[in-house]
Amino acid sequence: MAAAPDRPVFSDDFDGPALDTDVWLPHYLPQWSSRAASAATWRVADSCLELSIPPGQPLWCPEQEPTPLRVSAVQSGVFSGPVGSTVGQQPMTASTVVREEQPLHVGWAPTYGRLEMRMRMDLGPRSMAAWWLVGLEDEPRRCGELCVAEVFGDAVTDAGTAVGMGVHAFRDPGLAEDFAAPVLPVDVAEFHDYAVDWRPGSADFLVDGTVVRTVRQSPDYPMQSMVAVFDFPGKPAGPDPDHVPRLVVDRVRGWAPEEP
Repeated sequence: MAAAPDRPVFSDDFDGPALDTDVWLPHYLPQWSSRAASAATWRVADSCLELSIPPGQPLWCPEQEPTPLRVSAVQSGVFSGPVGSTVGQQPMTASTVVREEQPLHVGWAPTYGRLEMRMRMDLGPRSMAAWWLVGLEDEPRRCGELCVAEVFGDAVTDAGTAVGMGVHAFRDPGLAEDFAAPVLPVDVAEFHDYAVDWRPGSADFLVDGTVVRTVRQSPDYPMQSMVAVFDFPGKPAGPDPDHVPRLVVDRVRGWAPEEP
C-alpha cells in the first residue's frame, strides 16, 4: 500500500453551492469549437461534482472531430493561439484549427506530486469516463499526457473492469507511448480513489492506495487536469438506449512532491 502524505497543497471537496470557476472551466477543449458549444452538463450537489450527458445534448465539435461524440467535462487550465491557427491543447488532427481563441488560464497545474481523485462512474456500452493530466501546450513540446484512469463502459464486466492508465506522448519528443488497461477487481459504479505519484523520470498509478502500474518516464512541465464523461453515438447503445452516462467526483487532492 502507498499512503498519501499529509497536508495537501490543493483540495476541492465540492462543498460549495457551485463549481469553483477560478479553478475549473466547465467546457471541453473549447478552442476547437467555442465555450458555448462545448459547455458541460454539470451540477454540484451532496458535496460532489456530477458530470452527465442527457438526451439531446449536441455533438461536440462535429465540424472538426472525425468520431461523433458528446462530452461533458471540466478542465483546470486552457490555452490556445489565435483563431485560424493550429496552436492549442490536444488537437484532433494536425490540421485542426482554433475557432475561438482561449487566453491562458491556469486554475491548477502542478509539476510533480501525488494527485488523487475519488470518483464513481455510471456507464453504458457506448460511454466512457476519464481523468487525465495534460500539458498546457504554451510551448509546443508541453503536450504529453498522464492518464490516471480511463474506463469504457463495454470494458465493465462481472469479472472486473479494464482501467486504462499510463503515458501518451503525443508530440513531446521526450516521451514514448506507454499505456495499458489492466483488468482490476473494482466496481467503478462505486467510489474509488484513483491517483498518480508523479516524479521526475517516473510515475506510479494507484487505485485505492495500491500501485497498479509504474512507468519509467514522465513529463517535466505543468499539467492541467481534464475530467470528462463521453458518449459515442456511433456505437451500439445496448439494452437501454436512453441511458444517461455520469461521472461523479467526490473530491480532488494534490500533494507537493516529496523532498529528495
